[in-house]
Amino acid sequence: MVTAAENEILTRVGPGTPMGRMMRRYWLPVCASEQVARPDGAPLRTKLLGENYVVFRDTSGRVGVMEEYCMHRRASLALARVEDNGIRCLYHGWKFGVDGEIQETPNHCDERFRRSQRAPAFPAREAGGLVWAYVGPREQEPLFQKYAFFDGPAENRLIFRLNIPANYLQLWEGGVDSSHVGILHCNLANPEWKIRPDFAPDFDDYTSVALANGDNAPEMELENTAYGFHYAARRKGPHTPDGGETYSARVTTVMLPTARIIPLTFYQFFLFEVPRDDVSTSTYIVCHGPRAFDRDKMKAVLGLDNERLWNERDCDYRATEENLWGQDRSVMDTVWSGLGGLGPEDASIGVSMGPIVERHKEVLVAADKAVVRLRERLLESVRRHEAGGAPFGLDIADYSRVRSLPDTTIPVGERWQDHLPDNMGLGARPTERVNN
Repeated sequence: MVTAAENEILTRVGPGTPMGRMMRRYWLPVCASEQVARPDGAPLRTKLLGENYVVFRDTSGRVGVMEEYCMHRRASLALARVEDNGIRCLYHGWKFGVDGEIQETPNHCDERFRRSQRAPAFPAREAGGLVWAYVGPREQEPLFQKYAFFDGPAENRLIFRLNIPANYLQLWEGGVDSSHVGILHCNLANPEWKIRPDFAPDFDDYTSVALANGDNAPEMELENTAYGFHYAARRKGPHTPDGGETYSARVTTVMLPTARIIPLTFYQFFLFEVPRDDVSTSTYIVCHGPRAFDRDKMKAVLGLDNERLWNERDCDYRATEENLWGQDRSVMDTVWSGLGGLGPEDASIGVSMGPIVERHKEVLVAADKAVVRLRERLLESVRRHEAGGAPFGLDIADYSRVRSLPDTTIPVGERWQDHLPDNMGLGARPTERVNN
C-alpha cells in the first residue's frame, strides 16, 4: 500500500518537488504539431509540470517553447504577435527568437544590453506529429528519444489530445490495469460479459480492442525493464488440434516517465500522461500502424465525437460532478457504462476519483499488481534521481522497436517475452506471477 507521504511524492510535479525534478529530466510532449500548424499563427498557451508556457511557430516554420510571461514586465506572451521570425510582446514590443535571442527592445536602444540577455526559451523538437520540449537543467539535456510512431506516412498516424482535470497518475494507472478492460470497456472489449453473449470480435477491424475471451480476472506476469516494465495479462487459451494447452497473453509496455503502449491487432496506440500541474493532465493518444486511419471513425470509437465533453479546438475534457462526469444513464441498457467510447470511460472514471486519489485508503487485490508496479518504479526512479543518479531510461535513444502484444495464443511452457524480442528487458528481476 502507498503511504500518504509516498502519494505526495508520486503526485506532486511542480518546481522543486522530487517527481517534478525527475520528470524535468526528460523530453516531454507539450502540444500536437497541428495546434501550432501555421507559421506566424497565434501562440498556444499551455501548462507543463505546474508552469506556464507558450508554443509558437515562426515565419520559417521553426517551433519555439518559452515561458509564458515576458522577461521584461511579465505580460503574457499568449497575447503576443508572431512575426518576422520571432514573437513580440504587445506591452513594449520586445521581440524574441525561438532560441531565446532578444531580437528587439524598442524602448531600450542599447545593443550591449540586448546581446547580454536571453529570454527563457527551451529546447524544442517536432517528431511524430508532436512538439516536444526539454524544460530541465540545460547542462543535463538528455538524448531525444525515438518512438515507433515517428516513422511512416502521416496518414498512418492519428493524434488526439485531452486536457483532463485529474492528476496524471490516476489516469496512467487506469492504462496499466488490464482487469478493467473487459468490464468498463465491455461494449467494445468484452460484450459477452453483460451485453451480447454471442459476440464475435472482428480482429481485422483496426478499432478492435476485443479481448480473446471473457475472463475478467487474468493472471498477471510482470518484468522490469531498463525504462520501466512490461507485463502480460494471461488468460486461458483454446486447446491446440493435438490437445495441447495454451494461454492468451496481452502485454502492455510502460516507459517512464509518462508513456505506455496499448496493443491492438494491427496497431499500437502510444499514450502519454503528461502532467499539466498537480490536478490536471494532458493525455496524448497516438494511434499508429501500417494502414491509413479514418479519423472520424476513430473519434467515434474513442468517444471523442461528443462535443458536449470534448472538441479539437481547445482539447479540454468537460467532465464534472455537475454533469455526472458526462454519464448518460438513459442509454445504459445498451451502453453499459453510460459513457460511450474508450476515452470518456477512462477519463471520466479518473476525474470521478477527485483531483488526487487518496491511495492510502485503497483496498488492493492481485489484479492491481501492475498498478502497484507502476508506483514502485516511479518511486524508485525518483529516489535514484534524488541520490544523484539518472532516472530510468534516460540513456535510451531509440524506442522504435519496443512493442506491446495484442491477445496472442501461446503454447503453455513458452514465454510471452519471446514474442517481444526488442523490449530490452535489461535489469529485469525474475518474472513474477500473480493469480487472482
